[in-house]
Amino acid sequence: MAEFQQRGDDLENNFAECKRRLEEAERHLKQLEARRSDGKEDEERDTELKKVQAVVEKLKEDQKSFGRLIREYRQEEKTLPWNVDTLSKEGFSKSVLNITTVADKETEEQKMEKQKTFVEKHTKEIKHFGMLHRWDDSQKYLSDNPHLVCEETANCLVVVCIDFEIDEKHALMEQVAHQAIVMKFILDLAETLKVDPRGCFRQFFSKIKTADQSYQDAFNRELESLKDRVRGCARIRMESAMKELEEEERQERLGPGGLDPVEVYQSLPKEMQKSFDDKNIEMLQEVMNRLSPEEAKYHLRRCIDFRTMGA
Repeated sequence: MAEFQQRGDDLENNFAECKRRLEEAERHLKQLEARRSDGKEDEERDTELKKVQAVVEKLKEDQKSFGRLIREYRQEEKTLPWNVDTLSKEGFSKSVLNITTVADKETEEQKMEKQKTFVEKHTKEIKHFGMLHRWDDSQKYLSDNPHLVCEETANCLVVVCIDFEIDEKHALMEQVAHQAIVMKFILDLAETLKVDPRGCFRQFFSKIKTADQSYQDAFNRELESLKDRVRGCARIRMESAMKELEEEERQERLGPGGLDPVEVYQSLPKEMQKSFDDKNIEMLQEVMNRLSPEEAKYHLRRCIDFRTMGA
């Protein structure tokens, strides 16, 4: 009963917040339209106008969704039996989900530790969610595992995407990326409504399953953007790994004095390299004679040092 009452309070709060944001967006839209009526073309202003129009449309849809959910909740409330819980609302007059205190603000170290602990505990569940294809399956799984509706899950899904891309499992990467965007949209909706994401993920699924083309296009744009970023991150990680491997090989070649035979050889003039390749002493002497005394001494000393250190 307490959970039922809390759900009702959350719905009312969400509806009120959505209504307030809609009114603000509509006022902003009217201001932009009034400026536009002066007849002067302004590309930046027109772009902002389109963005605000999209926000207004989205908030109107959200308001309709919350209104429907509230009606369904009140209809369900009528069927409940009378008891102490239904007679008193004391203790449930406001939601504690929206209260942020100084203690809630985490340092980067705390966030990293929290992420690590969460992933270690729920890796299997997160990966299972990442493999779900149907909206209904995703909603049911989150209903059964509401603790997964959080930023840590979204972060873990992105890491899984990068791992799949590195392993050249591109289809799996795209599948998990889809679920990562699902989680991102849920978190964004929660931030917009200033509520706990566990209390609004059902609204997201209700919306996406009946979404108009503009909302679906926004979802697809975010998905393609994430996939591009994943490919970029995977490429950087692979390049970094190659550099580390090359450095390890170079370190293994180094002599006691830190000289790399490959670097020593590549630093020599081309003709001197050829004399070493052909093991031609006369050619080496001719090359040394054509060099300035300082340059000849420099290259000769490096070759002698390497041979001495490698002996």
